[in-house]
This record gives sequence, C-alpha cells and structure tokens, in this order.
Amino acid sequence: MHGLEASAARVVELVAAGRAASRNELAVGLGLPPSTVNLRVQALLSAGVLVEQGEGRSQGGRRPRLLTVNPDFGHVWTIDIGSRHVRLGPMDMTGSLISTHELPISIDTDPALLLGEISAAVHELASAAPPPGRWLGVGVGLPGPVDVVAGTVTLPSRMPGWRGFPAYETLAGLFPVPVVIDNDANLMALGQARRGAPGETLVVVKAGTGIGSGLVVEGRLHRGRDGASGDISHVRIPAGGDRPCSCGNHGCLETVASGAALVAQLGVTSTADVLAATEDANATVITAVRRAGGLLGSVLATLVNFANPDAVLLGGALAGSEAFVAAARGALYERCLPLATRRLRIDTVLGGADAGLLGAGSLALESVLDEAIRGESR
Repeated sequence: MHGLEASAARVVELVAAGRAASRNELAVGLGLPPSTVNLRVQALLSAGVLVEQGEGRSQGGRRPRLLTVNPDFGHVWTIDIGSRHVRLGPMDMTGSLISTHELPISIDTDPALLLGEISAAVHELASAAPPPGRWLGVGVGLPGPVDVVAGTVTLPSRMPGWRGFPAYETLAGLFPVPVVIDNDANLMALGQARRGAPGETLVVVKAGTGIGSGLVVEGRLHRGRDGASGDISHVRIPAGGDRPCSCGNHGCLETVASGAALVAQLGVTSTADVLAATEDANATVITAVRRAGGLLGSVLATLVNFANPDAVLLGGALAGSEAFVAAARGALYERCLPLATRRLRIDTVLGGADAGLLGAGSLALESVLDEAIRGESR
C-alpha cells in the first residue's frame, strides 16, 4: 500500500473530483481492500472532512450512503511566486480556489524581505475576508530549484541572493501553520496530475520569464536526485549560438525561447507586452513568438521520445499565446516518433494562470490533512 494512495488527501481528492461517491467506489479507485478504505473514510467522517448524504444505486444489497467533501472544514493558503509577480489565494477542502490575488514583486528583492511582504499580504487578506474553517497550512511555489528536504533554494539562475537561502525556515517563522515549498513548475505538474486521470505520465511546462517543467511519472511527481528534474531552460541548442545565459553558460533555450528573451529581442517592458502585441496582430512579434514556441517544442521532442508521456501541458504566461502553443505542438509532431505522438495530448494547463496555485494547494493539503484529522480525533 503506497502512502499517497492510502492518504486522507487522496480519498478527499477522489470524492471531490466526483470519481468516487461511496466506500465501494473508493476501494475500486484506490485498489485497496474495503476494510482499509472504511477505516480511512470513518476517520474523515469523524473529523468532519467528509459527510454522508443521500443514497446511491444498489448493487444487489443495501444502498450505499453517498460521500461528499465538507468545504467548511478548513482551507490552505496557496502562493505562486514568479519573477515579477506573486499570485496567492485560499483553497478549500474540495481543491477549489476561493479567491485569487496578484501583487507585483521583483525576485531580485532580498529574499527575507520579499517573503515577509508576501506573508503580510496573506495575513491582511485572511483578516479582511476569513476563508471557511480552520487554517490548515500554506503551500508555496518558488521560481527556481528547491531542495525540499533541506528547505533551501539551490543554484538558481534567475534569483540573485537566493542561493542556499533557507526558504522553508523563513516561511515557517512567518506563518502559524505548517508550510510546504517546492519549485513552481513541479507544483504546476502536481496540480495537473491531481485534476486529471489517475496514474498518467505528464510533462508540464511553465513558460514565462524563464522556462521550467515538471515531470509526473504514473501519477507521482519526479523531482530527481537534487531537485533538478525538468530544468529544460538550460539545454543548449544551436539557435542559442553564443548568447550568454543567466546560468553562466551560453546558447541555452532560455536565451531564445523564454519570455525574458522575447522581451529583450522585441524591446518591450514585459511578457505581458509581448502577448498584447500578438493580440494586436503585430506580425514581427507573432513571428518571434512562433519561433520561440517551435524552439521549445524541439527540446521537448527529445523528452517525449524518451518518456512517452500521456500528455504535454503548457502553462505560464506564454501559453496564453495561441501562436506559441501551436508552434510548440507543430514541432513536437514534426520531430517526435509517430508512435510517441499517436495518443499524445498536447494542450494548455487546467486552471490557466492559477495552475501554480492549484498545485501548491494540492501539496499543502496532502501534507497537512492527516495531521489535521489526528488533531480532531484527540
């Protein structure tokens, strides 16, 4: 029995998604004995996380009681930190965001000061409009490699002053509830896995100021030995030439296909300006965006041929451009083995701009729900 499959969060996730409405359906969905599922469900009912109401269709015996999630049991705050902005908001027990907020930031700010400002914003919002139930935890996505065991940021290329910074320790001191942290692309991938079909293998790309990706293998997030899994931004490609990269190397994908690269190339202020120009049918900008999407697709092709995933999902600001997504899709179909793309889904992420928040919230719920139930039963 695997921890995730047997966890309270997994049971709640299946019920909230409508994939299981009874104990029997949970046992089938989890692949666990009914006795094991009954114990988990009873704990969730006793704590008030799940409630029983109504009756389902009989399968030859007594009609099963239908299970639903009680959204008022509690909530987590979820935070997605980018290079130029932070999105945040509370998530209820069903995995739904109650509200979302976006604040301008600069990742160049002293990390302790920046996290303090973000924490103050969360506390202010929570006081102004308290979400339902108990505050159970906080999930935070960071735009760089994260050692989730040590709780530090490791070798970030676009986060000056963050190398080795004790992000977890700092955040734990700013919030009165448990905190979890991870790389933003990893969390985006986790959120997509929790909201899609169980057990899928996914490549999830966050294409914004930089480019990152997360890999989910048969339903489980794969971080790699040192948390570097999915760091495609620093793959060297011929189109990069000798362009210096923020990582200290030359010719990386980031230097020609990221939002930052397009901003520099087109002489605009932000990635939002690039997207606005594509919507205005600016031919020069559309050509540049298509080229960037094609270059991303060419790098992803190697990963698709290797991992043969169920889906490639594109998120981040650049995924808001149809030209970018179409070019990446075209490059994948052109460069991959036909067998690797025969049933491959290539699409944008569920949740759009909130995809990172959904993932951070999922991780937070998984991390705190079991302890919350134990606390209710004491």
